[in-house]
Amino acid sequence: MEILTLKSLGSYWSAAEVGVNIIVFLNLLGALLLGLLVGYERSYHGRAAGMRTYGLVCMASAALTVIAGYPEFWYGGHPTGVVNSDPTRIIQGILTGIGFLGAGVIMKEGFNISGLTTAASIWASSAIGVMVGVGFYATAMLLAGLSAACMMWISKLEGWLPSHPAISITMRFKKGFVPREDVLRRIAVERGYEIAGGSFSISYQNQQAEWHFVAVVLGKERTASITELADEMGKFDGVENFDIAHARN
Repeated sequence: MEILTLKSLGSYWSAAEVGVNIIVFLNLLGALLLGLLVGYERSYHGRAAGMRTYGLVCMASAALTVIAGYPEFWYGGHPTGVVNSDPTRIIQGILTGIGFLGAGVIMKEGFNISGLTTAASIWASSAIGVMVGVGFYATAMLLAGLSAACMMWISKLEGWLPSHPAISITMRFKKGFVPREDVLRRIAVERGYEIAGGSFSISYQNQQAEWHFVAVVLGKERTASITELADEMGKFDGVENFDIAHARN
């Protein structure tokens, strides 16, 4: 085993070693700032993953990537028998780990799925860190700007473009009442909606039916709003109570 001497300890603070540490530090600082930029939009809209999460993800990704480029300076430049590193393996490990983090922010409640944009942007944040780590600084800044712009303004573009928004509905019928699907579909069409195929889910408990389904806007000029639907559904014969909400994903 090699015994460290004053000379070997001093090599940790050689000019070359210090220079590499400065480069790594600047990479980490830049990745942190870019991660904070992307995370600000999520924090502004009250999401669970905010600036701190994005900053840490981006900075850590940059750290793991940039050190892979300087294996000759590992452990103060002392030979340890470590083979040459493969940055692509480190990048693969980063993206795999971020996949688990992104899965943790995706929530499903009924027909509603939330957190997909946050998960995708966390993954993008890790890619920004990797790009900083390998030295593509301009491209990393461009990706950070595009990611932030995408989350801030693409939703407005989606609202402007023609689309077929959907609503999720849960109807609980009175005990003993037998609902008819054809009647429900006709009522939906009359109000500008079409029940999405394959979205039906029916359950029975104590002779009481409960229907879950998704209704999609047909694109007619006159489509009932979600508040108008709620007012009408409260008056339908046989309906005991209901839940209605925009089907988000």
